[in-house]
Amino acid sequence: MALEPADYNRLISRDKVTGAAATAFPDSVEIPERFIRTGDEARAGAVAGEDDGDEAYELPVVDMANLLDPELSASETAKLGSACRDWGFFQLTNYGVDEAVIQQMKDTTAQFFSLPLESKNAVAVRGGGFEGFGHHFNAPGSDKLDWAECLLLETQPVQARNMEFWPANPPAFRHAMDRYSEEMASLTRRLLGFLAADLGVAAEALLGAFAGKRQTAGVHRYPPCRRPEQVLGMAPHTDGFGLTLLLPADDTPGLQVRRRGRWFPVRPLPGALVVNVGDVLEVLSNGAYGSAEHRVIPHAERGRTTVVVFQDAALDGGVVAPLPELLRGGHEPRYRPVDRLEFSKGHLRELAQGTPFLDSLKISSSS
Repeated sequence: MALEPADYNRLISRDKVTGAAATAFPDSVEIPERFIRTGDEARAGAVAGEDDGDEAYELPVVDMANLLDPELSASETAKLGSACRDWGFFQLTNYGVDEAVIQQMKDTTAQFFSLPLESKNAVAVRGGGFEGFGHHFNAPGSDKLDWAECLLLETQPVQARNMEFWPANPPAFRHAMDRYSEEMASLTRRLLGFLAADLGVAAEALLGAFAGKRQTAGVHRYPPCRRPEQVLGMAPHTDGFGLTLLLPADDTPGLQVRRRGRWFPVRPLPGALVVNVGDVLEVLSNGAYGSAEHRVIPHAERGRTTVVVFQDAALDGGVVAPLPELLRGGHEPRYRPVDRLEFSKGHLRELAQGTPFLDSLKISSSS
């Protein structure tokens, strides 16, 4: 069962990119009021590295080649598990996807965003839904917009695709996204095997929670902004899916991860993916892994483009709950089970109201 447009309308919405917004992006000396977030709580918090000298704050790096190497797999799996527990984020290198697939996805994404607004709006979001080209989500009652434009698509399973929102221009985009989404689904399955080993559950248990579930893709462009202190590229949030895989299409920084009360800038490694734990995987792991809050700050001089794939998950029957294998031997669940549709609505309420949805699912140790 999927969310209906009415659900999005009540809880959250997406605006079309207007000519005024498209004009503001390249001429960012005077920021339009709808984008100004000065004093916004979303901009609050210390940023690591700005006032603490040479303190190391890089994301953990996991090497897929080491995961696959029999002699190195155990130590690299431990590194993977530690990253998911301590950060909820890591950079993945040597992940084995054909470079031609990666490059075509980067190229066609850049080509799409370089089109005139009229051409991009041929696949504009409509009717209160979430698919199509437009701004990021914003809460009803708020007129604030992120300094960004994005295209959101249902990509897997294939029968769930609405090709009306898949750009026919540039001509190679559909083929590129089709191949890329398949490769990311395959990569996710490989990663899940190692995550299962780290959690101490059968691979089939974790793979089964992801098998056949929805995959969504987002291509995002964050234009440069000469007043970055006044805007947000993306407001702080957690991802309401199972696992997120982000492909930087350039080397422009901007992503920041919240950890222990501070924001840590992510410096993308050449050729790496940025992978993070989503809310559903936090619950499936019974809280062993953490879904970290993150945001995007635009760069003053350079644009940033990314391709993001969100892999969904749920147990049999469409329930989000800890994996049964993790509850054996007297281990107590830390989250109450919830229907996947209700989970989605709860996550939308979190985006709209800023209230942590996962907190409402946590079971008190004293109960």
